[in-house]
Amino acid sequence: MGSILDPEEIARRVRALGPWFHNIDLGGVRTAPEHFLGDYPAVKWRCFSHALPQDLAGLSVLDIGCNGGFYSIEMKRRGAARVVGIDSDDDYLAQARFAAEVTGHEIEFRNLSVYDVGALGERFDIVLFMGVLYHLRHPLLALDLIHEHVARDLLVFQSMQRGAEEVEPLAEDYDFWETWPFDRPGYPRLHFVERAYAHDGTNWWIPNRACAEAMLRSAGFEITAHPEAEVYVCRRVQPPPGAEAVYPVRAGSR
Repeated sequence: MGSILDPEEIARRVRALGPWFHNIDLGGVRTAPEHFLGDYPAVKWRCFSHALPQDLAGLSVLDIGCNGGFYSIEMKRRGAARVVGIDSDDDYLAQARFAAEVTGHEIEFRNLSVYDVGALGERFDIVLFMGVLYHLRHPLLALDLIHEHVARDLLVFQSMQRGAEEVEPLAEDYDFWETWPFDRPGYPRLHFVERAYAHDGTNWWIPNRACAEAMLRSAGFEITAHPEAEVYVCRRVQPPPGAEAVYPVRAGSR
């Protein structure tokens, strides 16, 4: 059941909560109709939605970095029993709550960062980690924490990628003097952004394709589908030795 708000009131609230990054249809009112990526993220969702179960009845979903709530809402539309969306930006959470209200979906939204997922104290059947990795100063730690604390089965991962699209076959090990693999385009690379990229100072690390895939494997996620250039569907498996999450010692914790 959707909201009883009329389109004029919805449009007023959308303006008040803006600007929006997710372009969501709220009773005929678009939240970001002039998005520089087009009808985003629906245009991306259409490219990989077939790779996820059409019926999510009885399943739980965690949407990490939920932004305006687009993917959380889509999971509810597929019948997920429980959807939790987390984000560290209160403005995005306000947008997500309003979008869920208007579309008539019961979704729990909480202010948490990916580094704090252990505070949830539960695992989810499906974890969405869409468009977050490149905004993090500690991206591999984030994947480790997702594996350790909240992923039960499926991880749906998406990251902006830059650099070569080819993936080089790699040996298990190389001699210290073998430096040539690092010069090949398809070697895993995580590009560091010191100041800003695309006018966004929160863009820190941008992987090439080989790096995105290698990081997922290293964190204990087996890639089962690659339905869209930036999207991977993975299953949680045992991580390689030594790949467990590391926690910093906090002041006063001893």
